[in-house]
Amino acid sequence: MKRGIDLIISFLLLAILWPLFLVLAVWIKLDSSGPVFFRQERMGKDGRPFKIYKFRTMYINAPQLATASFENPEKYITKVGKWLRKSSLDELPQLINVFKGEMSIIGPRPLILKEKKVLSLRHVNGAEAVLPGITGLAQVRGRDLVTDEQKAAYDGEYAANLTLAEDVRICYKTFFDVICSRGIHEGKKK
Repeated sequence: MKRGIDLIISFLLLAILWPLFLVLAVWIKLDSSGPVFFRQERMGKDGRPFKIYKFRTMYINAPQLATASFENPEKYITKVGKWLRKSSLDELPQLINVFKGEMSIIGPRPLILKEKKVLSLRHVNGAEAVLPGITGLAQVRGRDLVTDEQKAAYDGEYAANLTLAEDVRICYKTFFDVICSRGIHEGKKK
């Protein structure tokens, strides 16, 4: 049932939002050189890597690391990228990953493969048994303001208690968190 809902929602949102995708693509290209989309290998369900899609928010010379690992991430973020990150619009292309079945709308955030500590904690608590999501329990409980241990614990809690009602609650809370820019540090977004 969850996969069916993800498929319908991602298809409808991609169909509705394609003009916004086009506007953002042009804006990104006008702001800096490089591709419109950022693609990066992330850890998926059952420890299988996949390529995630996001709108590019950094200059093409930025290191391939989690942004939180940078000493001075602001110097790599484009002008448009700063706004895309603050508004979370950089995440919209992940709807393609949802449509392809690599992600879900709700689930643990997909981590880069170098984030061994959190990946290990997730493995122990069973969080990798579900598809990663565009948003999840850890995001609505603090996003960038929670520790790695807390993130992994929330991800495990989500995987162990998967319900449609919880997904609806997380969607609702995510919407208002994004509108109010709660729980995010612009330079630390991954």
